[in-house]
Amino acid sequence: MQEPLYLRLRKRLSVKPQAVITLGDICQLYWDGEREKALARMPVYRVQPEDGDLIIIDIMQVIRKIRTAYPETPLEIQGAAQIIVEVLNPRKRPKLVLVAAVWLLLFVGSGLAIMNFHTDVSMLQVHQRIHYLITGQASEQPLWLQIPYSIGIGLGMILFFNHLFKKRITEEPSPLEVELFMYQQSLDQYYIQHENKENERTKT
Repeated sequence: MQEPLYLRLRKRLSVKPQAVITLGDICQLYWDGEREKALARMPVYRVQPEDGDLIIIDIMQVIRKIRTAYPETPLEIQGAAQIIVEVLNPRKRPKLVLVAAVWLLLFVGSGLAIMNFHTDVSMLQVHQRIHYLITGQASEQPLWLQIPYSIGIGLGMILFFNHLFKKRITEEPSPLEVELFMYQQSLDQYYIQHENKENERTKT
């Protein structure tokens, strides 16, 4: 009895335009040594300019490709039924004026949001009340409370997003990274369910 070929489709792959996608690129394979290496080099699809940014390869297309070379080999298939291939087309460099305008808009907008929040919760009055309770004296601007509080907001944002510029503080993902991961999973599922025409395309 022949040893079965075990394969598992990867979830996502990024390639360059005009790249040749091989079986080893899109699958994890387990077979005997020499045949496994030869099978991993088997071309599955060549990226075409009309493909756009995303290509979906179905497990049935992979099976048909394997059967052309090894028709009698038993297959053990695990994992996802499709893989999403992202084509890394060259992107235009962003204009510095546009980047500066977006940065300024976000900076001003976030600053206004923080100030409006503090106005809604009467943060100035809270600081004034805390100052009076501790010192017994009234003060319009209790800076010894306001300055550390303002610094604490910035430090809190750094800890929340778990990044200081490009440096990660801890290995734990930030809430923003978790949300982006869940969004990417939902987006991938959408492509798989709504791009059936890609699944039916003949891969040669």
